Amino acid sequence: MTLTDKPTPASALRSRGLGRYSDRAFSALLVLAGSSVLIVLAAMVIRTLIDAWPVFEYTGFFEFLFGQDWEAGYSRTEFTGTYGAWPFIFGTLYTAVIAVVMALPLAIGVSLYINFYAPKRARTVLSYSVEILAAVPSIIFGLWGLLWFVPNVLHPVTKWVNATLGEVIPYFGGSVPNANYFHAGFVLGIMILPIITAIVREVMATTPPDEVAAAYGLGATRNEVLSRVVIPRSFGGIVGGTMLGLGRALGETIAVLMLVGGSQQWDTRLFFPGDSLASHIASTFQDASPETLTALMGIGVVLFIVTMIVNVIARLIVWRFARSASAGDAL
Repeated sequence: MTLTDKPTPASALRSRGLGRYSDRAFSALLVLAGSSVLIVLAAMVIRTLIDAWPVFEYTGFFEFLFGQDWEAGYSRTEFTGTYGAWPFIFGTLYTAVIAVVMALPLAIGVSLYINFYAPKRARTVLSYSVEILAAVPSIIFGLWGLLWFVPNVLHPVTKWVNATLGEVIPYFGGSVPNANYFHAGFVLGIMILPIITAIVREVMATTPPDEVAAAYGLGATRNEVLSRVVIPRSFGGIVGGTMLGLGRALGETIAVLMLVGGSQQWDTRLFFPGDSLASHIASTFQDASPETLTALMGIGVVLFIVTMIVNVIARLIVWRFARSASAGDAL
């Protein structure tokens, strides 16, 4: 461009015709896409809460949460039953905690092996296997657990534990039916194992190589590098993956329905047959009377609240750890 050339006016660079509206249209489309999640979530919460509100007025919200008796009524015009959801809340949390306790150590071990011990070819096969296991539908896990895994593997073990420790430790006492908290929680643990493993494996793979090399340079063994460098560095991802797995365990329906027992009572004993929020809705919805349908909507609201609280706690833990890690880096 010579000195005599005049700069191109900005107006000449603007799109003409319909093209000048494309940016605005695309921005509006993205805003609508981003807002759709909030719209759908708000619609679900409001509609479910409106449908469940009569049962909360009938029993009281906290009585509905912590009431221990559930006797469904059969009226079409009024409430005649007793509705306390605590046995299902306890069963939901209990089986989910059992699943996480079983799955988390195994997921960390699998992730460490894939990233730092496995040969390159085996690493690829194991990674694909984890992803395939995550894609198996839950009803397959339920059938597999009900028809083969529980009667052939898990039940003999739990009966031996009950016979050995049941009289000494009440936690393992009582009878051992085929369907109970532990059996449901154990199969849930196998279900959430791929989710936790996939996230933990990816997070561990992002450990800075310089820090690993520095630890080796200071004379650390491989085990010391993994326990003092890799795992602390991956703590936030481990917590986040665990909470995602916990979220799936809390909302799992079919597999728990097959394995938890379907009892409307609750007990802290490990082998006690119970029920969960989601599985109780699934098992009784088809034959429920109008008043019981309203009570089941109340269970849906409670399940939403429990899941939301768990996710908020997970976000706070990850945020707190990320803040501490950033402060440590700055130091």
